[in-house]
Amino acid sequence: MSLFWFVIRQLAEIEEQMATSKKVITREEWEKRLNDVKIRKEDMNKLVMNFLVTEGYVEAAEKFQMESGTEPDIDLATITDRMAVKKAVQSGNVEDAIEKVNDLNPEILDTNPQLFFHLQQQRLIELIRNGKIEEALEFAQEELAPRGEENQSFLEELERTVSLLAFEDVSNCPVGELLDISQRLKTASEVNAAILTSQSHEKDPKLPSLLKMLIWAQNQLDEKAAYPRINDLSNATLEDPTV
Repeated sequence: MSLFWFVIRQLAEIEEQMATSKKVITREEWEKRLNDVKIRKEDMNKLVMNFLVTEGYVEAAEKFQMESGTEPDIDLATITDRMAVKKAVQSGNVEDAIEKVNDLNPEILDTNPQLFFHLQQQRLIELIRNGKIEEALEFAQEELAPRGEENQSFLEELERTVSLLAFEDVSNCPVGELLDISQRLKTASEVNAAILTSQSHEKDPKLPSLLKMLIWAQNQLDEKAAYPRINDLSNATLEDPTV
């Protein structure tokens, strides 16, 4: 991101001056320097496309491709399949999600035992959520216990999950968060990342990482200078420095 490197350059220049007090950079001077930074439209378009593809906005990606001429780095048709898997997990339909993953690429689960365990763990959680106690116990014993014997961390997670059965009111139990929607979202995110990795695509969009880098750079520059900074990333408005 050019703005990030612009801030870094300003930081380096100020450090070289070794001023005893903070340097004050006016809005006029700051905007002039910003205008001197050249950002290629193609680079910005690639960032947008990367975000749309990674987050699964297939219709928006298709429209953006037509309007900007930016080519995605994966087949957009695969986004629909990936989102179907993600939606199945978020809805609690774990068996359906596993089947869809295997249809998409059976090697994903074959080569990722942790992901497969977490999907099976989520399936156990859904059985407990639906009050299918006997089925949950049988499933835990037959499908998850053998994996726990081979992996200590799996065993600990299994024990935490099975402990849900010991509480009549799970809202007050120490592991009640396993029944929260956030647990489904966590598992769905893990599956989504694994599918993206199997397609040689980044598992996280680039744009949020670049924005975090911008925040870090501003925080570093804050120690050396007073300048118009971006406090609200949602509108990217420059706010005048306080001196």
